[in-house]
Amino acid sequence: MTKTIFVVEDDRNVRYLIQQYLVKAGFNVETFPSVEELKKRLNAGYPHMFIVDIMLPGQDGLDFCRELRKASAVPVIFVSARGDETDRIIGLELGADDYLAKPFSPRELVARVRAVFRRVDAVQRSNELCVGDVRLLVDEHRVLVGTREVDLTPKEYDLLHMLMKKPNRAYTRQELLDGIWGIDHVADLRAVDDLVKRLRRKLAEAGATVKIVTVWGVGYRLEP
Repeated sequence: MTKTIFVVEDDRNVRYLIQQYLVKAGFNVETFPSVEELKKRLNAGYPHMFIVDIMLPGQDGLDFCRELRKASAVPVIFVSARGDETDRIIGLELGADDYLAKPFSPRELVARVRAVFRRVDAVQRSNELCVGDVRLLVDEHRVLVGTREVDLTPKEYDLLHMLMKKPNRAYTRQELLDGIWGIDHVADLRAVDDLVKRLRRKLAEAGATVKIVTVWGVGYRLEP
């Protein structure tokens, strides 16, 4: 998926230069001369990253970042002629992901953008399991089929989490029982079968294309 970057820079020449290099690097880019103009666009959705000048007409970049962090964790890279250490520290403490002082090399900016995306993608991968059209958000303890959220009980969630860690792997009913109820459980293997039935029904009702397949004589596996 091509990532979209919004650039907020009041200097038209700098704005154009940043856009040209980012587009050449394979990104979708939209540019804005002020935070006020940017906010009109945000009503239609957020990008994958913001590149923001600090010194802007009207609301400055620092205030924008402060507001943004109350609502979103979208990465922010500051570019600014104010390159002293204090400004960099303030920008980073407000939640910016990087800070580049002007004048800068456009190629360095592209490298910084890619580095931030690599860090963000690594964090998202550790927090998110995806199998087919099902996404499990670990930190948020949520399950989505497409954009539809699936309401699961704690044990239904644990079963799906276990199966999604290794799709296509056949788990025995005993492995699932121990993994979900714990080694010292008092439940029996029929509890696994009942749990699988409930989870299957909820995934099917949500329109999921993945299937929990019965492996006869063994147990179950998740099939994309």
